[in-house]
Amino acid sequence: MSALQLAAHKRPRLDLSGPKLTRAFEALVAGSDESGGLERYVTAIKLKTQLFSNTLGEGRAAGVSRDTFQALCACMPTVRRRIGSYLSHAAFDMLRARVAILLEGAADTATADARIAAFGAGFPDDRAHRWVRDLAAELLHNADPERYPMMCRWVWDGRANTGVLREIWHGADVEHARIEVPDSYDAFVALREELAQFLSQNGVFRDVIEYVDLLTAQVYAGYISEQGGSYLRTDFSTPEDPMVHVRRLLGLDAVDERGRSRLKRLDGEALVVEQHAN
Repeated sequence: MSALQLAAHKRPRLDLSGPKLTRAFEALVAGSDESGGLERYVTAIKLKTQLFSNTLGEGRAAGVSRDTFQALCACMPTVRRRIGSYLSHAAFDMLRARVAILLEGAADTATADARIAAFGAGFPDDRAHRWVRDLAAELLHNADPERYPMMCRWVWDGRANTGVLREIWHGADVEHARIEVPDSYDAFVALREELAQFLSQNGVFRDVIEYVDLLTAQVYAGYISEQGGSYLRTDFSTPEDPMVHVRRLLGLDAVDERGRSRLKRLDGEALVVEQHAN
């Protein structure tokens, strides 16, 4: 079954702005033209998905090694600078067990919200651990993007009333309005369906899931640029080209040109990814 035709749940009604989406899509196309075109990014997203699926899919999460999981963390920008203490030898067994439980039964999307909540309940309930929600969202989406849309807090955080949804919401005073949409699985599916429909109206009929991710990231990239890179400040400072924020939001910048991972060790230094000759 296609992810865009999942069994219908009762989904919230989204009132999105066509002009805002059009501006974001035009910026995405123009920005990608300077670095090889959108197909290059579609291919990169597919490779990332394959990596997560091959590593965590079909029950493999329960046996994933610490080093392998660290490599995956480099592809998850919302967590890679915060998860370090849970990648120590002493804490990793606990983390791995919770990841395995989160992914177990992922074929039943009706349990998505409950599994995400249970995953978060295994960590301290404080501001310093808000990234745990993003970790659950990144793992589900990257391992099974057809069933799970991108559900990170930067896409929509109902409690904070911030994210992509607000940036493309239709209204005269969105900045001060309270958007009554929950950050639930059904809401994120509804958002993806709306964005997929917009893309189809603009000639995108293949690789729709990847294009939705790119458009979503472009919307928030525009917000980051307007705010001077304040979101995830360390990761998103000093953009080098129009697509830098898009790449970082989607974790496509996991390793830099010198082979250093974006994942930080406990001492603050970047992990070095071994370079293999072709």
